[in-house]
Order: sequence, then C-alpha cells, then structure tokens
Amino acid sequence: MTDPFVSTAWLADHLADPELAVVDGSWYLPAAQRDARAEYLAGHIPGAVWFDLDGYADRTSGLPHMLMQPGPFGELMGRLGIGDGMRIVVYDGVGVFSAPRVRWTFAVMGAPDVVILEGGLPKWRAEGRPLASGEATRPPRMFTPRFDATRVADLERMRGFALSGGRQIADARPGPRFRGEVAEPRPGLRSGHMPRAISAPADTLVENGRLKAPEVLRAQFAAAGIDLDKPIVTTCGSGVTAATLKLALEQAGARDVILYDGSWAEWGGRDDVEVVTG
Repeated sequence: MTDPFVSTAWLADHLADPELAVVDGSWYLPAAQRDARAEYLAGHIPGAVWFDLDGYADRTSGLPHMLMQPGPFGELMGRLGIGDGMRIVVYDGVGVFSAPRVRWTFAVMGAPDVVILEGGLPKWRAEGRPLASGEATRPPRMFTPRFDATRVADLERMRGFALSGGRQIADARPGPRFRGEVAEPRPGLRSGHMPRAISAPADTLVENGRLKAPEVLRAQFAAAGIDLDKPIVTTCGSGVTAATLKLALEQAGARDVILYDGSWAEWGGRDDVEVVTG
C-alpha cells in the first residue's frame, strides 16, 4: 500500500501548494474534557480547515457521527475548499486518534489521495512550526463524491459476520469494555462484545502519538489471534478508533479491512442482537 503518512517537514514545504488541503480532524471523547473547536480556533496549522466529526454526519440516524449521504458531503466539502484532484492532509490534536476516521471518511467518499500528518499537531508544535488562529477559509471547489459502499459494514452485514464468521471482527475498545467488566460511556448501551469478536484495543497500537512499527503491530495482532491474510471488519464504540485499528491492520500487512460505521453505539443499543461477555 502507499504510505498513508506524510512528515511535518513535507507539509511545511508544501503548505502553499494550491492543490493541497489541510484538515484539522481533531475530536475527543467526553472524558478528555477538551473542546476540539475551541482548540482549532486558538491555534491550527496555517490554512487548515476544521472537520466537524459530529456535525458533518447523518443527523437522522440517531447514532453519533455516522457517514453523511454522499451528495450533501460533496457540497459541504466543496464549500470548505476541498475539491477533486487535491491531496488532503488530515491531522488531529493527539497525533493519531481521530485523524484516521476523517481519512477513512474521505476515502469512502472517493477522495483518492488522503494522508495523515505523522505525529499530528503535537509534533508540529514541538518543532516550533507556525500556527494560525481563527477560522481558515479557502476558495470553493468542486468535490465529486464517489461513495464506495464496499468499505462500510452496516448492521445486517455485521449480523452475518457474527453468525457465520465471514470476516474476523476486530474490536478497538479497551479490554474491560470488550469483556463487559465496565459500563459503556454512552448511556443505554449493553456491556460486552459481538459474537466471534476479537479484542484489539486501539490504545495499545499507538505510542507517543504515532502508530507502532509494522513488525510490532504484526506481533500484537498475531498474539490476539487475528489473521492478516483473511478479511477483517473493525468496530469500536462509535466508529472512530475502529479507523485507527483499520489503519494499524493495513500497516501490518492486512489487505482486506472494512469498518462497521455504527459500531457499539448501534449494536449495544439493540435488544435483537447477541451480546457476549468475558
């Protein structure tokens, strides 16, 4: 696969490129007590537009930050100044947390060249590189969505995987949540995991704001019982860290990985699906 990351040095050298769009994809769990929007306005990479993970979503689904319909997504990205043929560089305020979800969203919508800033905003700041405040604006562009449904698993597909094992199910939530030992942070959700699911916590795949080395990831996935040569679907609490897990699996060598958009926010909120503990 092509390298999904670019360095801070590369980005600094290309910031003025008119065919480059920089996107701040920061998003935080409520427990982090961080305001992504406020932090963006206080200081972001010059020219970066903010991607509102919760706002740029299908508000009719009742689930958090679900994929928008392609048409409205394309119109919105065009208004942000992100268009066809551009290279899109996504970063977040942790290093590698929500940026993979934003990258996956663009890829599902047909953007062919979307990469993540390695080390994210923390590395950019640590190197003393410039920051801008306020709202960045770009000239409008034309973004033509080409939605690829094969990259996305919905509830019915997940029912099949849980029943038949057609894909390995890799769950990015922390171990205690996977095992059902603690309550889910979102109220009203059952505790536990899907039948056949394998625990692969996303926070164990990252070190100092970056993915661990591919050989380290391969060893971790092997120890967890995940076969990189077989199809995989990733899931998590609401579809964010599932994208980090997907990226880590691909960096380790997996070639067929899709993502369950609804994740546990959907599965754990239903009483007509099986939930396993332990």
